[in-house]
Amino acid sequence: MKTLIRIVLNGVFIFFLSQWLPGITVSSLEASFVVAIVLGILNALLAPILHLLALPVTILTLGLFALVVNGAIVLLADALMKSFAVSGWLMAIVFSIIMAVFNSFISRTLNTN
Repeated sequence: MKTLIRIVLNGVFIFFLSQWLPGITVSSLEASFVVAIVLGILNALLAPILHLLALPVTILTLGLFALVVNGAIVLLADALMKSFAVSGWLMAIVFSIIMAVFNSFISRTLNTN
């Protein structure tokens, strides 16, 4: 049940961000739910592998390269979906930072019962 709530909240927030951030475009509210699912799958399956492969560079940059990896995940979701568009690396990194903060808030809210 928490997973479904998380997907719905992420979908609504992604739609809100597409209205607020100039470089993020989502065609509809329904498409934003699909974006939330695709990003969740990519973050669960691909992100740990990319973070592991980029670990030496991440250590050298004191963790800042992790933002680039997260931006790459967002750009990959953009490449996989026609209904989701990101204007470039900077917007992908900004989007991933905002989503990370939002997901941190959701995690804290859902875990306090």
